[in-house]
Amino acid sequence: MTRCTIEDFTYRTIAGDGGVKLNVAISGQGPAVVLLHGFPQTHYMWRHVARTLADDHTVIVPDLRGYGASDQPPADNPETYSKRTMANDIIAVAHEIGFDHFGLVGHDRGALVAVRAGLDHPDAVDYLGILDVLPTMDTWAVLQGVNAKVAWHLYLMAQPAGMPEKMIAAVAPEFFGSFLDAWDPTGTTFTPEERDHYVTSSINSIDSIVADYRATAGIDLDMDLADRERGTRLTMPVAVISQDWGSQLGFDASALWQAWAPDFTYRATTSGHFMAEENPDEIAAFITELASRIPAEQP
Repeated sequence: MTRCTIEDFTYRTIAGDGGVKLNVAISGQGPAVVLLHGFPQTHYMWRHVARTLADDHTVIVPDLRGYGASDQPPADNPETYSKRTMANDIIAVAHEIGFDHFGLVGHDRGALVAVRAGLDHPDAVDYLGILDVLPTMDTWAVLQGVNAKVAWHLYLMAQPAGMPEKMIAAVAPEFFGSFLDAWDPTGTTFTPEERDHYVTSSINSIDSIVADYRATAGIDLDMDLADRERGTRLTMPVAVISQDWGSQLGFDASALWQAWAPDFTYRATTSGHFMAEENPDEIAAFITELASRIPAEQP
């Protein structure tokens, strides 16, 4: 397996919720920003953006529980891979490094963790950046019928434990590699070594990855519905950048996110899903602009 690390970053193993150990890359000085990766990737997806931000931030880049070099606790309880538990991991990691509040940016699965952190821990999250994902409850509402074919893996991994894991394991290199290839319109975003890192890391994490996705169709959805019923919203500055899927599939991603965040901006990008690697300058600028929206009086 190719083990990829971010150049000039220090690595630590830090306990998250319940003592689960997370692999965390850290560099820089200044206000903290935490970057969360998505599927089928690891913290390494942030390598370009993280090094840019480290010029004037303390940049914290963990592998989510169940991914990369972080622990993979057994998924015998639906809460183990709930976004609430995964968000609690991030709060614990930042606190251990010395930060009670921080900026938080997530891509794909990591964005869902980031949103849950913003809802559950609003005083800890200074600003929230979301890359190329829809809110959990809206994902299931809009990706139905023919539209569901663009997210067929969501439905596969939402099934009861056992069969999805066996099906994926039978063709694991092709399964995980297909997303890296199909979601990279340039075909040049990853070197062979980087692609191997993501594929092999995912093969070694099948059970926990499926548990993460299964939670999104169960406990995570229940939590989001409960928040919507209570009127809970994200109170910090929020910015979303995504591909323009809505024009093809008939939904308005901006409107879906606006319902969760009164202080909100949205932009579409011409980059593909792996935008932080395809166009890191655009994403670094997106994060820097978002960070500038913190009220001046905030320490």
